[in-house]
Amino acid sequence: MTKDDQAVTPSPPGYRSGFVAIIGRPNVGKSTLLNQLVGHKVAITSPVAQTTRNRLRGILTRATAQLVLLDTPGIHKPHHLLGEHLVRVARSTIGEVDLVLLIVDGSVPPGHGDAHIIQLLRHHGTPLVVGLNKQDLVVPKRGAELQRSYRNLVGRCPFFGFSALSGAGCDQLVEGLSQRLPEGPHLYPPHAVSDQPERLLLAEQIREQVLHLTREEVPHSVAVNIEDICEERRCTRITAVVLVERSSQKGILIGKGGSMLKAIGTAARLQMQILIAGPVHLELFVKVSPHWRRHPGRLAELGYGHG
Repeated sequence: MTKDDQAVTPSPPGYRSGFVAIIGRPNVGKSTLLNQLVGHKVAITSPVAQTTRNRLRGILTRATAQLVLLDTPGIHKPHHLLGEHLVRVARSTIGEVDLVLLIVDGSVPPGHGDAHIIQLLRHHGTPLVVGLNKQDLVVPKRGAELQRSYRNLVGRCPFFGFSALSGAGCDQLVEGLSQRLPEGPHLYPPHAVSDQPERLLLAEQIREQVLHLTREEVPHSVAVNIEDICEERRCTRITAVVLVERSSQKGILIGKGGSMLKAIGTAARLQMQILIAGPVHLELFVKVSPHWRRHPGRLAELGYGHG
């Protein structure tokens, strides 16, 4: 979706607006930052790498600028069709935006993954801002040294230090991004915080709880499909299926006597009620779909196409 596709809302003279791609290695805090800046839970977060699978839009509207923030999957070396899709999504976003915000873990020196992404960004030539995340973890005497190591790698461009978790330094980051956007009208209504389909956001609420509650046992093999949403008089009834690749993973997700599936459903339902702003009845099922991450047809059904 381009700026020309958006409904324009009147804005004051000198107003700035544009698309900002949040790029970086897996698990550097991109989704946490998106949620922090928007002030709402738009993207799911977890300690597991490659949590983000879709290009999510968060919308931040200020008095002088509107930033459409695109959270992208972490750029990594893919090992299956799903991984290839995730990297393709991140790379394609770079050439479609007004500005790229490269997020790095500013508490540790740059690695090979950071160098690879910077080379990729140089190839595209999109204006770049570097965000040094996790400044709350930096020992003060090492701060200048770490910043210098990233400046030596990236070269001349604006740098901003912040903590996506606490929010420290985020106002300065937003101001820096806003100043570098082109002049233009509101791209979305000022009250909007995301343009994602409801089904995607609901599915992500379930997948987030799977990531939190099962950790390393099954997370990368899980996908969620919302099969039905029914608006009833007193609640919203949602039916969803969690896909896994092996029967052993299904057993882990269901748990003894259904305890794990119940815990996942309860936690997801509480998040859904915040999103929907009303009571939710969630019916959750688990199905085995062998090697779904390597099957083009199944990936397309789940919204992980090849575009």
